[in-house]
Order: sequence, then structure tokens, then C-alpha cells
Amino acid sequence: QVQLVESGGDLVEPGGSLRLSCQASGLTFIPYHLSWHRQSPGNQRELVAEITSNYSTIFADSVKDRFTISRDNAAKTVTLQMNRLKPEETGVYYCSVQTPNRIRTFWGQGTQVAVSS
Repeated sequence: QVQLVESGGDLVEPGGSLRLSCQASGLTFIPYHLSWHRQSPGNQRELVAEITSNYSTIFADSVKDRFTISRDNAAKTVTLQMNRLKPEETGVYYCSVQTPNRIRTFWGQGTQVAVSS
């Protein structure tokens, strides 16, 4: 079965950086689209960044130029590097893997990020 395990969440001061990682297992990694989503308190889950099977990337407007997303197909990991973090980016960050036809999505359990002084 597909399993996604996120790590790297922490408490960080505004302006700081964090690196989130997601380890996948139970799937053939290469054809899948990978993404990170955030759910802040009282809000719906929203897309932060995506990297497709052909390495195209999409970012939420609010994180462009501060966040990067990368994938390692051999290691079956997807990483989100977050720089110059803001308090409003506090929330649970979820890794997701989507089938090539985008019909099915698998989710991890999430990792908590808190941006506060």
C-alpha cells in the first residue's frame, strides 16, 4: 500500500527557513505528480507547491521566490525548502502523490510548522 511520511516540521521564527521532506513507499514513484499542501487553523487545505512527473513546478503566488520543491525519484522523496517564512504560513503541511491521470491522490499524515517569535 502507498505510504507517505512527512518530516521536518518545527517551530521557527519569522524570516527563518525550514526544509520539509516526504518519503514515499508502495508505489512506482517516477510517473506520479508530487505536491505539498498547507492547512492553517480555520482554513481549507491549499496547494503550496507541485512538481510534476516531468519536473514542471507550480507554486502558490504567496510563496513564489521563497519556496522551492524538488524530487528524488531514486530515493522516492519530495522536498519543500521554505525560506523567509511568515507567521501566516503556520499550519500542517501535507505531502501528496497523484496518479499520472490525476484521478487518485494519496496523502501523508502531515507535519506541523509553526512560525512565531
